[in-house]
Amino acid sequence: MPWLETAPVEERIQFIQDALSDRFTMSELCARYGVSRRIGYKWLARYEEEGRRGLRDRSRAPHHCPHRIDHELAELICAFRREHPFWGARKLLRVLADRNPGVTQWPAPSTTADLLARRGLVMKRRRRRPHQHPGVVAPTTHVPNDLWTADFKGEFRTGNGLYCYPLTIADQHTRFLLTCHGLLSTQTVTAKPVFERAFQEYGLPVAIRTDNGVPFATQAIHGLSYLNVWWMRLGIQHQRIHPGRPQQNGAHERMHRTLKRQAIKPVC
Repeated sequence: MPWLETAPVEERIQFIQDALSDRFTMSELCARYGVSRRIGYKWLARYEEEGRRGLRDRSRAPHHCPHRIDHELAELICAFRREHPFWGARKLLRVLADRNPGVTQWPAPSTTADLLARRGLVMKRRRRRPHQHPGVVAPTTHVPNDLWTADFKGEFRTGNGLYCYPLTIADQHTRFLLTCHGLLSTQTVTAKPVFERAFQEYGLPVAIRTDNGVPFATQAIHGLSYLNVWWMRLGIQHQRIHPGRPQQNGAHERMHRTLKRQAIKPVC
């Protein structure tokens, strides 16, 4: 025997007809149709106001959203994002607020980020499973100078044909780029003065995290080099990531990507 199927609107019409016939009390009628008395009275009120059309399902979306971004303001934010495709929501709002002092109500950074994502102005990132490699200290910081990160950003040929090796030093806690200095080589004799100036200006960090390249490590015992021996004598812990694991110094690598985008046009 096939199942007997009826549309919700037809069921509600039958409910209205039974309610108007006075054959059942409201309690009996609602029990027969498996609804509460509140729902039963709601259908009756809708039928009296709008007739059969009032028995259709209505959208549950709110009629007004006080947090919705104004259309003109949304277009302004999206247009500014197209001019600066590498700026995040916080920086966009901060610069726009400085340039438009007459606007008093700006959306939250999270709301702005959602707007940019809906408009297709944000590239979705592939999620990575978190994995802590054994032996590597987690980059947890509490105050500035808890941990510095340092690395060379490859090599670049300048206009005079010479190679330049940018040495970058950043503070892990504040993500502040302390130093970006172009050197003629990656040797200790050129890198040590850069660290000396950084120590004099910002103080000594608790630890410095680097990769295993020159001049941060050598083929000597325990990978010691003149540079990290000097750090240890100053009381600075040297953290070296595992070879071939740049994600263990991910914040610094992410900064390098932004640096390369903004400093090299076209990007090579």
